[in-house]
Amino acid sequence: MPKVSVKGQQMPESPIRKLVPYAEIAKKKGHKVYHLNIGQPDIKTPEVALQAVKNADITVLEYSHSAGFESYRNKLSQYYKNHGLPIETQDIIITTGGSEALLFAMGSTMDSDDEIIIPEPFYANYNGFSTASGVKVVPVISGIETGFALPPIEAFEKLITPKTKAILICNPGNPTGYLYSKEEILKLAEIVKKHDLFLIADEVYREFIYDGEKHFSVMNVPGLEEHAIMIDSVSKRYSMCGARIGCIVSKNAEVMATAMKFAQARLSPPTYAQIASEAALETPQSYFDDVISEYKDRRDTLIAELQKIEGVTVATPKGAFYCIAKLPIDNADKFAQWLLESYDFNGETVMVAPAAGFYSTPNVGLDEVRIAYVLKKADLIKSVQILKEAIAVYNKK
Repeated sequence: MPKVSVKGQQMPESPIRKLVPYAEIAKKKGHKVYHLNIGQPDIKTPEVALQAVKNADITVLEYSHSAGFESYRNKLSQYYKNHGLPIETQDIIITTGGSEALLFAMGSTMDSDDEIIIPEPFYANYNGFSTASGVKVVPVISGIETGFALPPIEAFEKLITPKTKAILICNPGNPTGYLYSKEEILKLAEIVKKHDLFLIADEVYREFIYDGEKHFSVMNVPGLEEHAIMIDSVSKRYSMCGARIGCIVSKNAEVMATAMKFAQARLSPPTYAQIASEAALETPQSYFDDVISEYKDRRDTLIAELQKIEGVTVATPKGAFYCIAKLPIDNADKFAQWLLESYDFNGETVMVAPAAGFYSTPNVGLDEVRIAYVLKKADLIKSVQILKEAIAVYNKK
């Protein structure tokens, strides 16, 4: 019988989606499942984006330019400039989600067996993108005791080898919600310049910043133009996860010319989704003000409720809409499956994402879960109550 590829065997399962069959079992039993496992906002997509698709007068659904609509890239450039980022139209290639932008970035900067340093815990699919690209992830651990702050620069320097090509960060972070300070970004800028590396920054949660903090982009660092690659997406900003539109951004002309070859190989990003994404740029600031206020309230509610559970440790996120919680349990994978397969509290249960899948170091984060606070406050309170009851029952087994 023919065998699947070694690469395919090494491709990791999604810690976010692998529990879906168990959630389906719970629902078939008639149980209500509160989904804390996935960053799917319940915020409404801006009406201006939906109307643009409804109003599109298209008789032939054609390919677009491989870099995406020029009109969209022009407006996106202006959007970035309005946010203080000196990004021109030629610095942007539209991609099929931030996921494709990351694949283009890795494909354009790394060869098979090259290494990329990533502070962990990190977005689980970085493992998948790296495997698909034949690239080795070299993790540098950040801990819940520091709120997942940037590890010391010495920790990065120890890991740099002739095979190291880039450092990848998510800012603010998924799954931690950590927001890198300007000082931390400048430290990373110095190290990549010193060792002639790329600094790839996944900035898809840029708008989701709390407590009066400010986001500092890698595109704002003078002298980093040849090193900086920014990844962006409309998925979270406009609650348009299903559009699958993102972009890769860099001032490095050689990187962008190389990324364009990957873009040409997949032909073009989807037309209707680009129409929606271009229109979404007209979304008024009031939309974001309301969204940020809502998420801050949700964050505060979630953290306050989690802190009521004895033995739980949680770091307060400064951005995005995730947090990592350390639970008084033996194994989060087993616990998350048990919640769906064998437990309910008055006919209800919760679905969480075991955090071990957000690390590439083995046996780290085994008692941690990622929680996405994308549900309304009443549901978050109910979810944490179920979690509290479940932990007590689970530990008596």
